[in-house]
Amino acid sequence: MLAQISLADRIADINGAINGFVWGIPCLTLLIATGVLMTVLTKGFQFSHFAHWFKNTIGSIFHKNVSAHVEDKGSISQFQALCTALAATVGVGNIAGVATAIASGGPGAIFWMWVAAIFGSMTNYSENVLGIYFRRKNSRGEWAGGAMYYLRDGLGSYKGCKQIGRVLAVLFSIFAVLASFGIGNSSQVNTIATNMTSAFSIPAWVTGIVLMIMAGLVIVGGIKRIASVTEKIVPFMVVFYILGALIIIVLNAGNILPAFGAIFSFAFGFKAIGGAAIGIAVKNAVTWGFKRGVFSNEAGLGSSVMVHSASNVKEPVRQGMWGIFEVFADTIIVCTLTALVVLTSGLVDLTTGEMLTDAVDSVLVADAFSRVFGYAGSAFIAVAILLFAFSTVLGWSYYGTKAWEYLFGTKATMIYKVIFVLFIVVGATMSLDLAWDISDTFNGLMSIPNLIGVLSLSPLVMKITQNYVARKLKGSSDAPLLSAHADIQKEHEEAVKRGEM
Repeated sequence: MLAQISLADRIADINGAINGFVWGIPCLTLLIATGVLMTVLTKGFQFSHFAHWFKNTIGSIFHKNVSAHVEDKGSISQFQALCTALAATVGVGNIAGVATAIASGGPGAIFWMWVAAIFGSMTNYSENVLGIYFRRKNSRGEWAGGAMYYLRDGLGSYKGCKQIGRVLAVLFSIFAVLASFGIGNSSQVNTIATNMTSAFSIPAWVTGIVLMIMAGLVIVGGIKRIASVTEKIVPFMVVFYILGALIIIVLNAGNILPAFGAIFSFAFGFKAIGGAAIGIAVKNAVTWGFKRGVFSNEAGLGSSVMVHSASNVKEPVRQGMWGIFEVFADTIIVCTLTALVVLTSGLVDLTTGEMLTDAVDSVLVADAFSRVFGYAGSAFIAVAILLFAFSTVLGWSYYGTKAWEYLFGTKATMIYKVIFVLFIVVGATMSLDLAWDISDTFNGLMSIPNLIGVLSLSPLVMKITQNYVARKLKGSSDAPLLSAHADIQKEHEEAVKRGEM
């Protein structure tokens, strides 16, 4: 027992040291700076073309080119790609992550989550643009895209950068595989198990076995089956949670303005006393806001681009716009609603920022619901977390599969799927704190090679965006920029001429 405790302590110490580096000021600065740069280079695309990207994403879901199932075994529809990406991003981070941000960084952390989302949306946009542009077909005729490909074929195409691109691509893939067992498996499953035990007294190992069987039946079917399931789960779970959150907020309507006031005041330390206190308050708010913001929407990690690259879309910018909406829906909508549920329910002193309860993580949100719905409130959150976290497991299983495929080849992906599914039981019974901490670390590690790729290829993203805007919004007859590969470029040009987007 002592040896086990000692080993766990050693793992925690090592992870803490690495986590302190990857989530320190340099990496957080790199994350936000990348989003700011891509905003500037695209002339504030998320603002200046808001109506356009909104119309061509959620505003077009009933168009057959967007939501109809794709017969090609190698791709999925744009809506399925969004749902699978949202399945992976709208998870425990939207409930437990937001609660942790408020408890550790104060109400002001929510403001910095918004900042991370506003600029992160353009990082996500850029990742998707590059993902579509550099994707290729694997031996099974399926699309294979992601940071590893634009690092190898994009950054690697620069003079003297061939080896650098290849090394970074391998590192990203290794980090993605490891992260899939953290953010995409253990932290999600552990939170489900904890809430099932709390709400329904179901033992963690029982939850783990049931989830393992359910996930296994879906994951072994590949992207087609995963997308088919997530396109049914995601819309339901998001609407289900939004309606529940809105009821709580409306019933606590008198605290809405004070809640927003606390968010803005504590974001800049206005209510802290003394210069040192202000600095510490702001640092905590920024750090926790960015950490939980990225954990929630994954902008900058290079994760969701792997499933967006499987879309049947031909125009890189069109899938890039889905990336903007993904971050918008995840953080600006769902995370904000969670924050307002907590802040308007009397669980936080909006004057001092002090927590008025010992509850943490998802239990904090469950307490807010319980104050209105009683036991049904805790049950509601348990079910919401079950849907959110299980869908995240499905989405991240695909990310890990694609990273594993890059490292070991297409035929070896079944090995990864088996290991991933079996690990679900382990995740259900491990320490929650350690699961979250390890997830945070691998998130940060993934972002480093990915952001290097995005930054190095930022001129290309700008060029592709300008080309799209000129053709689609200004009527130019310029030749489209659709793929880095000549054969795919030609194939996509013909498809675009036929009206296939």
